[in-house]
Amino acid sequence: MNKKFISLAIVLGLLSTGLGIYAGNVQTTPTPPENKAVAQLMAQQFKDSDGKPQAMTQWQGRYLLVNFWATWCAPCVQEMPELSTLQQELKGKKVQILGLGIDSPSNIAEFAKKYKINYPLFAAGMEGSELSRQLGNQAGGLPFTILIAPDGKVVKNYLGRLKMEELRADIAKFSSEK
Repeated sequence: MNKKFISLAIVLGLLSTGLGIYAGNVQTTPTPPENKAVAQLMAQQFKDSDGKPQAMTQWQGRYLLVNFWATWCAPCVQEMPELSTLQQELKGKKVQILGLGIDSPSNIAEFAKKYKINYPLFAAGMEGSELSRQLGNQAGGLPFTILIAPDGKVVKNYLGRLKMEELRADIAKFSSEK
């Protein structure tokens, strides 16, 4: 009787192991969930540097490089002329840079006039900090930048001052993939 019990236990163990392996393989290839934070971002309206409300939906269907920044953040301000140059290089391509300022609308407007940034700047206020966290900025630092594919998937994020050559290579890589 002891041998039958051991044999039954071994057979049941092997069966359970096989089912576990099967279930594990099925679970490792799920359909990626829709990024709710990107959907939330795209549902927003922010005031631009002229104080006019702008819907983020106008940028859907493009690669978006969304840069969270602030007027008081030195690395943010340092990289903005480089982002302006990059936006000029990307002219005619389906890639758009957007700046979401964690600052007041008046500070954003004053900054935009002073520095002549050639991509859209928006006042996201302190709510922008929470939105950046939802998009992957767990440290809460600035600048924080995300690259979003036309399908709404975040393909890469960057914390801290951007390395422009790396960014150019990533944009070229991801925007050329099908």
